[in-house]
Amino acid sequence: MRLTKHEHATLRLDESGDTLIIDPGTFTTPLDALTGVVGVVLTHEHPDHWTPEQLDRILRDAPGIPIFAPAGVAAATDDHEITVVSPGDAVTAGRFTMRFFGGDHAVIHSSLPRVQNVGVLVNDQLYYPGDSYAVPEGVEVDTLAAPLGAPWLKIGEAMDFVLAVRPRRAFGVHDMTLSVIGRNMHRQRLQWATEQHGGEFFELDPGDTLDL
Repeated sequence: MRLTKHEHATLRLDESGDTLIIDPGTFTTPLDALTGVVGVVLTHEHPDHWTPEQLDRILRDAPGIPIFAPAGVAAATDDHEITVVSPGDAVTAGRFTMRFFGGDHAVIHSSLPRVQNVGVLVNDQLYYPGDSYAVPEGVEVDTLAAPLGAPWLKIGEAMDFVLAVRPRRAFGVHDMTLSVIGRNMHRQRLQWATEQHGGEFFELDPGDTLDL
């Protein structure tokens, strides 16, 4: 399975001709001319993780594919059919099996409503928590997509999350809110956390790939 990192929170996974897209949002350049897309995962309803325009582009090339997301996303759109998923669910699309964890978005501030969020484990290889520090209990994570920067993120908590997951490999996502200096500093902190249990940290920029 090959992973391609796009801007911010968007990931593309390719396996034997099938493609899965995760969290195509506002900070990601348009996803055009995709082939072989069999499904989309949206971890939660915030626009930096999905937009109607990004979904419409994907669906033009792959009409009728399932869009997996928590109930909050389904409530936020009347124009797209959502397959609602919750923590504990497992679904398949093409050559991809997805298991869902967590349930809640990390707290930004008490004045802001907290929304649903699911972390997703794909093919028992890649774990992406969305906007949360949800640890997939009972799972040995091969590769972790670890958030680098966000209004809700404190780097010490992000480091503790990586230490708790103990991945064999990790790379940073959710990074468009950071300057280049800030991104590099946060990468160094998560690299340290990854290496504490013998893991390897990869610095992936938009367009970079990693074979899982």
